[in-house]
Amino acid sequence: MPLISFDKYQGTGNDFIMIDDRQGIFPENDLPLISSLCHRKFGVGADGLILVRNHEAYDFEMIYFNPDGSQSLCGNGSRCAVMFSRELGIIGGSTTFMSIEGPLRAEIKDQRVHLEMPDVNGVSSYKDDLFLNTGSPHYVQFVPDADEIDVFHEGKKIRNLPDFLPAGTNVNFVQVTGIASLYVRTYERGVEDETLSCGTGVTASALAMGLKERQEQIRIRTRGGNLEVSFKSDGSGNFTDICLIGPAVKVFSGEIEFS
Repeated sequence: MPLISFDKYQGTGNDFIMIDDRQGIFPENDLPLISSLCHRKFGVGADGLILVRNHEAYDFEMIYFNPDGSQSLCGNGSRCAVMFSRELGIIGGSTTFMSIEGPLRAEIKDQRVHLEMPDVNGVSSYKDDLFLNTGSPHYVQFVPDADEIDVFHEGKKIRNLPDFLPAGTNVNFVQVTGIASLYVRTYERGVEDETLSCGTGVTASALAMGLKERQEQIRIRTRGGNLEVSFKSDGSGNFTDICLIGPAVKVFSGEIEFS
């Protein structure tokens, strides 16, 4: 049986199977294989799988899959891909790479990845909550105490509201913990569960707070660790110079057989 070599990385508890696919041999259309590799009981176990491939115009291309095989931008996964690419010798301390949302820039400073996220043009209101797209769609609900929320059940309800189908949405429960600081818990579509951290989710939550409080540098605590988001806002729901900042750490390397 063929072997897949991989590294396991995590960014504030959001974990990923990283595969060096510069030879382009991984069967990316085999969605059952991707799901089985991400399965926490029968596979490696991860919130997603990332291929790093050659690109003719940029340092590398990152191809991201959720455990169900769906694709979107992944902020924490992108930060992990930057660290993985440095370990492979593809990049040094900075990079421009291709993602599903187009080229992104990143720098590694003091073992933290500073990732430039896509601009966000427009924030929608949904009842008393907010909805915006940070490369992946996110519903943001401010709550008094995020630890009192049943994230799995409440997040799943919102994720499957008719207005968001058929693709669904990610759901963030956001608690303001101080001036320019948040605690965020996220239900991720594609994973279909709460994750310890979500990069596009904390970015959406930070932008939502920036819109409400006119802040442009937000500290975020997740169940998996701490992140920062900086940005520029025009005050009407348009954001530029968005930067997601946080660690990305290698956990282990391994090989797994597949049929």
